[in-house]
Amino acid sequence: MQSVWLIIAGVAIALAAVFLWLGEFNTAFVVAAIGLVAWFLNYRSQLKDLTLDRETEGEEEIEDQAKN
Repeated sequence: MQSVWLIIAGVAIALAAVFLWLGEFNTAFVVAAIGLVAWFLNYRSQLKDLTLDRETEGEEEIEDQAKN
């Protein structure tokens, strides 16, 4: 899912640049804002995966300590 958000962000920023070039400033702003939101969702997804990986590692350590 991470790469999907990153692709959406890139496409949105490219579209915003086109709208800016065409003089459609309001549309460019809205599309750029959508691209920014997609980038933040990509970042959030990365952090969520990292957190889940660390939680899993911590649970495995606790289980190993309980066995010993």
